[in-house]
Amino acid sequence: MGTWTLEELCQLVDHTNLRPDATAADMQRLCDEAASHHFRMVAIEPCQVVRCARLLRGTGVHVGAAIGFPLGQTTVATKVFETREALENGADEIDYVVNRSELKDGKWKQVEDEMSAIVSVCKEARALSKVIFETRELSSEEIIRLCKIASRVRPDFVKTSTGFSPKGGATVRDVRLMCEHVGEGVQVKAAGGIRDADSFLAMVAAGARRIGCTASIPIVEELRRRMDARGIPALELEPSEGTTTDQA
Repeated sequence: MGTWTLEELCQLVDHTNLRPDATAADMQRLCDEAASHHFRMVAIEPCQVVRCARLLRGTGVHVGAAIGFPLGQTTVATKVFETREALENGADEIDYVVNRSELKDGKWKQVEDEMSAIVSVCKEARALSKVIFETRELSSEEIIRLCKIASRVRPDFVKTSTGFSPKGGATVRDVRLMCEHVGEGVQVKAAGGIRDADSFLAMVAAGARRIGCTASIPIVEELRRRMDARGIPALELEPSEGTTTDQA
């Protein structure tokens, strides 16, 4: 159970635009929306980092770069270079995609070495790190194994999805599974297919402490309407509250 004000819920939001055709005007809009609603972060491609860091300077909104996105199939050296460059350009959070080929081949040491390399770069820069699993492409056993690795390497977050998998994005089940196995000190981010207030609340109730979404504005507006209609300053969430559909 937890009680959440609208401001606290907004601080869970990673306001996202990772479209390959995103324009400068799209980035301006994204940053303006994030600043006006006091979202925690904008999630963007590395090529947009300089622009967004400039637009968000002094707002308190973080700049998050997606690394190895969306497939995760670049080399460790390439991901480390991307991470360093993004941080130098003004990012202060990194969301990177694991190499699923190595994972499926059972090369768990390589998976852990990659995670360690990227998390180490982030820690040196005092930047937050998030590891994207793409849970819909994985078995429960593979998700648990990744969580156990993360519990040793200690990124700041493990994240369900890129939002680009044809199989779908975050589920309540996977968020709960990750929360159960990732260990103390590592939090869970839900992303992918979270398009309405019920889905958003379900992920929070399941234990997610960041929510990546493109529909942030309509979600927050709906939450505000609900709270105003009930005359309450905060929402109280039970673990089962909200939708539990696989793809919200």
